[in-house]
Amino acid sequence: MESLSVRHLLGIKGLTSHDVKLILNTAQQFKDVINRPIKKVPSLRDVTVANMFFENSTRTRLSFELAEKRLSADVINFSSSGSSVSKGETLVDTVNNILAMKVDMIVMRHPNPGAPVFLARELQKYPKSAHAQIINAGDGTHEHPTQALLDAFSIRENLGDLIGKKVAIIGDIMHSRVALSNIYCLKLLGAEVMVCGPTTLIPKYIGSLGVKIEHNLMKALEWCDVANMLRIQLERQQLKYFPSLREYALYFGLNRKKLELLNKKILIMHPGPINRGVEITSDVADSGHSIILDQVENGVAVRMAILYLLAGKTAS
Repeated sequence: MESLSVRHLLGIKGLTSHDVKLILNTAQQFKDVINRPIKKVPSLRDVTVANMFFENSTRTRLSFELAEKRLSADVINFSSSGSSVSKGETLVDTVNNILAMKVDMIVMRHPNPGAPVFLARELQKYPKSAHAQIINAGDGTHEHPTQALLDAFSIRENLGDLIGKKVAIIGDIMHSRVALSNIYCLKLLGAEVMVCGPTTLIPKYIGSLGVKIEHNLMKALEWCDVANMLRIQLERQQLKYFPSLREYALYFGLNRKKLELLNKKILIMHPGPINRGVEITSDVADSGHSIILDQVENGVAVRMAILYLLAGKTAS
C-alpha cells in the first residue's frame, strides 16, 4: 500500500503533489464504496478516533464522524462546552487525558491558528502519546486541509485533470482558512488561481503565493472555469471592512443575472455555510451550475481516504 509522506495532516502546506493525488485517488475508491447498498468497510476496525471540536461545526464534524463509522472505527465525540476546558484545563492536558484512554487518532478543530501543529509537537514530549495522529479540521484563519482536498476532488470529478484549470476564489480571503488551503492544494495540482474581493479583504501577502488578484467580480468570472464563493466571516472580523452586506452583495455577490452575462458555463462552489443573498443567491446555489451538494457528498469519501491512509502510515 502506498503511504503519505506525513504522519499527521496539519495542513496542505506540508503535503507533496504525490500526497494530494494519492488522497484523491483513494477517495475515488471510497466514493464507490459509499454508493453501494452496504456502505461500511472494516478498514479501521481496531482504531479509535476522537473528534475534538473547540469551535462550532456542522458539515465538517458530521462528515468526519460518518467517514469514521463507514470505516468501522470506534468514535468518541468531544465538545469543549461542558468539558474541563471551561474549568481552565490546557489543550495538552485535555488531549493527553483522552489519549490515556487509548485513542489512536484525533480530529481537531480549534479557533487558534497553529493549534494542531503545536499539539503534534507537544505530544512528542510524552512517550505514551507520541503514537497518536492529528488531523486538522480547521484552525482559526490558518488552514482547512480536508476542505481543500474535497474541493479539488469535486473539481477533478467535473472537469478532469486540474492542470491549467482556472479557479477564482471570491470573497473574504483575509479571514478564510479555506482560501489558503485551496491555494496551496490547487497550485500543487497545476491549476491557476485568482483571488477576488474588496481590497480590504485581500491580505497583502497573498500575491507572494503565486495567485492573480482581481477586484472586479465580472472580470474574475470571465477568467475562471470554477468560482469558489466564500462566506463573509463576520464573527472573525474585528473591524468593519466594507460599508454594508447589501453593498457587498451588490458588487461581489453572485446572482443569476451576472451568470447570464457570461458567454460560458462555469462551476459554482461554496464551502458552506451559505449566507443566501449575500455572497450567493438561492437561484445560483440551487442551479445546474452549482456543485455545492457534490462537495458535501465528496467530503465523506475524502475524509475516509485521509483516515485510511494515515492509519496505514502507523501500520507501516
